[in-house]
Amino acid sequence: MRNYEIAYIADPDLDEASLTALEEKVKGWVEAAGGAVVKVDRWGKRRMAYPIRKRRDGVYTFVFTNMPPQAVLPIESNLRLTEQVLRFLLTSESPS
Repeated sequence: MRNYEIAYIADPDLDEASLTALEEKVKGWVEAAGGAVVKVDRWGKRRMAYPIRKRRDGVYTFVFTNMPPQAVLPIESNLRLTEQVLRFLLTSESPS
């Protein structure tokens, strides 16, 4: 098991219930792949450096996980296909 950070920017037009549902969906993907969610850090609505899909703002969320390396590709695929996610980045955290 390795430590990973999943950062994604969600559509700013989503309401609180939709954001929570998206967060639960991401947690479900991690757990279905054999991983565990350590912490979720939602930064909230922020201005982006440049427009993405004609949106100037986005809701930033960071999910810290422990999961096997083979879980990365299915999670990236799910994030890519989710329309509410404007951008995402899945990185491996270095051990400290």
